[in-house]
Amino acid sequence: MDDTIRQIGERLKGLREVLDIPAEDMAELCGVSLDTYYNMEEGSGELSISNLQKISKRYGIALDVLLFGEEPHMGSYFLTRKGQGMSVERQAQYRYQSLASGFRGRKAEPFIVLVEPREDETPLKKNSHEGQEFNVVAEGCMELTLGKKVLILNEGDSIYFDASQPHCMRALNGKPVKLLAVII
Repeated sequence: MDDTIRQIGERLKGLREVLDIPAEDMAELCGVSLDTYYNMEEGSGELSISNLQKISKRYGIALDVLLFGEEPHMGSYFLTRKGQGMSVERQAQYRYQSLASGFRGRKAEPFIVLVEPREDETPLKKNSHEGQEFNVVAEGCMELTLGKKVLILNEGDSIYFDASQPHCMRALNGKPVKLLAVII
């Protein structure tokens, strides 16, 4: 995980330097302090998919390039076999597996997300991003906080929501949750 996060941080820094973007602008776009942003570039701070998506949209670079260092090549279809999607762990309890990383010009970002249970009950950091999001729980039970509303989703439940609302998820019952998340 550490090496992947470090590589994403290096790509962020490289993008910023090539496009001559002040670090302050990147921090403001992500809604974080300058120190927090620099930690993201160093690979020692949390990298949220929502912040990476904001950066990719603002500067016209494919999310895959930031996440995996590869430009998508396929234009008619892209097949992802079970367990074979490009993956990134942005923190210990979340693992994202891209299901369309090789398809260029995507209108949506589909991921299989694995949410690990947490030992502590400290409040989770909420994220928000442009667009909409669709989640369907494939395995387990999760708590989804959407704004001030707390919802419980069981296996087979789905939700479609405005992703600009601050949101986060937590695995319940001490078991991991596996879900399909589509960011549109």
